[in-house]
Amino acid sequence: MAATERVIFQPYVWKKTGRRTILEPTAAVSCRDAEDALRRIEKVRDGLLSVAGAQAVRMTVDEEAGDYGEPEVLGCVGTVPEEVE
Repeated sequence: MAATERVIFQPYVWKKTGRRTILEPTAAVSCRDAEDALRRIEKVRDGLLSVAGAQAVRMTVDEEAGDYGEPEVLGCVGTVPEEVE
């Protein structure tokens, strides 16, 4: 199986756990293409989706070989986790 491009929209929400409130990812949404993911980012920006923040990410995936390319952040809005190196 050849490598394919995957684009996802990853929303984040604030969740209260005891006395702490933490930022958590919700279910990632697989998008048709980068434009679809960026439209979803705009919906968050316009207040049409009730989340703390979101990212649109593209990467190359070869599931059969277990290879995952470096993720490319296409767009970001609101509160999202900091990138960890």
